This record gives sequence, C-alpha cells and structure tokens, in this order.
Amino acid sequence: MNYYSLNRKAPNTTFADAVVRGLAPDKGLYFPESITPLDTYFFETIENKTNAEIAFEAIKQFIVPEIPEIILKTIVEDTLNFDFPVVNINKNISTLELFHGPTMAFKDVGARFMARCLGYFNKSNTHEVTVLVATSGDTGGAVANGFLGVKGVNVVILYPSGKVSDIQEKQLTTLGQNITALEVDGVFDDCQDMVKRAFMDEELTSQMQLTSANSINIARWLPQLFYYLFAYKQLKSKYKDIAFSIPSGNFGNICAGMVAQKLGLPVKHFIAANNANDTVVNYMTTQSYEPKPSVQTISNAMDVGNPSNFIRIQELHDNDFETLKANLSSYSYTDEETKTALLELYASHNYVADPHGAVGYLGAKAYLENNEAHVIFLETAHPTKFLDVVEDVIKKTVPLPSQIEAVMDKEKVAVAVSSYEELKQFLLK
Repeated sequence: MNYYSLNRKAPNTTFADAVVRGLAPDKGLYFPESITPLDTYFFETIENKTNAEIAFEAIKQFIVPEIPEIILKTIVEDTLNFDFPVVNINKNISTLELFHGPTMAFKDVGARFMARCLGYFNKSNTHEVTVLVATSGDTGGAVANGFLGVKGVNVVILYPSGKVSDIQEKQLTTLGQNITALEVDGVFDDCQDMVKRAFMDEELTSQMQLTSANSINIARWLPQLFYYLFAYKQLKSKYKDIAFSIPSGNFGNICAGMVAQKLGLPVKHFIAANNANDTVVNYMTTQSYEPKPSVQTISNAMDVGNPSNFIRIQELHDNDFETLKANLSSYSYTDEETKTALLELYASHNYVADPHGAVGYLGAKAYLENNEAHVIFLETAHPTKFLDVVEDVIKKTVPLPSQIEAVMDKEKVAVAVSSYEELKQFLLK
C-alpha cells in the first residue's frame, strides 16, 4: 500500500516512510491510495472473531508486507490488551466505552499501535527519531505511555498551560525517561501551530528526524477504525440500523470510523458532536470552511478551531459536499448543555459519563429527533479525568481507578515555553 499527500505536491510513499515523516514533504496529510472492502463473510461472522482477529484483518491491507503479518499480529495483540464494552443507556442509545486502557482515554489504541510500528521500523536505525506532538488533553498522556522506553525514540509533548485537567497533566508530565513535556503559554491551537511550524523548518529538520503522534500520523489515525468494528460485533444481532455519535475535536476518530465504513461496515450515519468549537457545524450549514481560534470548554480535548483531519473526511467523500452531508450531521453544545447531559445520564440512567461523552450523548439525542436508528455514542475518557466537573454536577464522589491513582502523587516536570523560537532552541539542544 502506498500513501499520497492530500496537498498532491509530494511523491507517493510507503507506510514506513509515512509513519516516520508524519507529514508529507509538501506538508500535506498522508492518505492511503486505495481502500478495499472486506469480504461480506467477514461481517456476517464478526461475532465469532476475537478483537485482535478483527483488527488484524481490517488493517493489514494498509501495512503488510512492510510489517510482516506475524509481526503485525503481535503488534495488534499488544495494542488491544484491554476491553471495549458497549453499555446500554436506553432502547435507542448505547455507549462504547473506550477508556479501559492504561491512560483511560480512547487515544491509547492509536498511541500504542504507532509506538510499536515506529519501534519496528527503528529497530536497526542508529539515528534517533523525535516524536513531536501537541495535545489538548488526552493525546499527551496516551502518547507518553505508549512510547515510554521505546528504543531510539524521544517524545516531546506540547500542552497549553492551565487548559488540561490536573490528571491529564500528571499523565504527561510525570513519566520521565524518553518523555519531555513542554508547558506552552497559550491554547491548543498555539501548540499545534508550533508543531506544524517545526515540521516546515528546514534548518530544524535537516538536523533531526521529526515525526508526529497526533492523529495527522497515519499510524495514530487508522487504528481508531477498530472501535466501530468492535461495537458492531457486540450489537449486530440486536439492531438493524446503527449510527455513531462521536465527540469530535481534531476529527481523527470520526474519520477513522468512515474508513471502517469504506471497508464495508454497515453504518447508517455519523454524527459529529462538538462543543463550542463549531467550525465544522458551520461548514455543514454554509459550505464555507472558516477556521477560528479555539474556545476553552469543559470538554477540553475537543477545543480545536481548525481540525486537521477534516480534509481526510472530505477526501473519503470525493470532496463532494452533498455526499458528505448525506453521511454526516454535526451539532454544537455549550458547557451548560453538557452539564445538563451529565446530570441526565446519571439521574435518569445511572451512568457516570465524562464531559466529552456527554456531548456525544447530546448528538445522539439530536439525531434521533428526526431519524430512526440505534445510536452508539463514544465515551472517550474515564470520568475521573474530569473530577472537578463531573463530581460538581452529579454531587457524588467518583472513585479513582488504579491507572489514575498511580500518577496522583508523582511530581510534575515540565519546561515552560512561550514562543516557537524557544521550542526550536529546546529541540536543537
């Protein structure tokens, strides 16, 4: 499988090169040359397969033979060593819990998968690779944990000061070893802009090998398609029409779901559930894509004003707005609406959600007002990662799971930066 740049001004390349580069030389996102649907028998018998078997069959066309099948199977098994349960909320809505991994966030899968792929490609390389990543919340912790101790790989994580939760900050600033956290005076978009500028800085890239572990990286983005297959496996026998409501920030997760759909997964519709950062909501109404500065919310992992992966979504729909509109709806919610949803989920359904899942729940309800389906909303992070918000709303103490307790008493270590030049000098040193 070769990959091309969505800017279409760079040569096509291999999976290995796309993973190591992160961005194409023309600064475009990489995209697979083709997506071949899986045999219908795969979906007819999906409930008889293990998660690892499902994931391997779904992703191998994008990776084999650059990573041999036997190695890829091991990577998949190592990545997916935790559960992905679907929990029923009511007769029309369920939630897919994606927070049972080591950092209790959906990004554990992509981070662990990418780390293992990069470790394989770098095993005989004498040159170090620096993974440079911006985070609005959960990416940092997942990447830090996934890459911890990987030979020949250094990880530098930029996060906006005061705009991630205390637990999220602990998860990305306390590991040490090959992980370094940079605390940026700004918002997530500032962090992301600094990362993008670093990749375009020829003085910098001529002296070190940079790659990204944000969802712009093909190995971080593609494995997210597994979630939708796992959910379908669990609900296939119960519901004919299934739709997904995805809390959306950088739009990598929902985009991966659309790749699963291209593989043949029966999905009636996708719902992009957004917080106050409503760039895509406005686009779906006006057909005018106008990025804007991000707005800080209680669902901070979605505080993105210019979602990088939306161009991939457009590509999947042949850059045709009407085709996209038939497959995607998008809604936006305030913090107060999110808190109301948190309370409703707990009071009416005895379910403790996090703010991102609550936004997904609101998107599911909005879609069902005018459509019939069973909607699965994605619960993307454990509620204890947002204790101050969740406990204040539901008036209940939420016990800390072991993964969270393990980092609470560790000392934060971060380097303060306020400009791109400070980042550049840090990297060059």
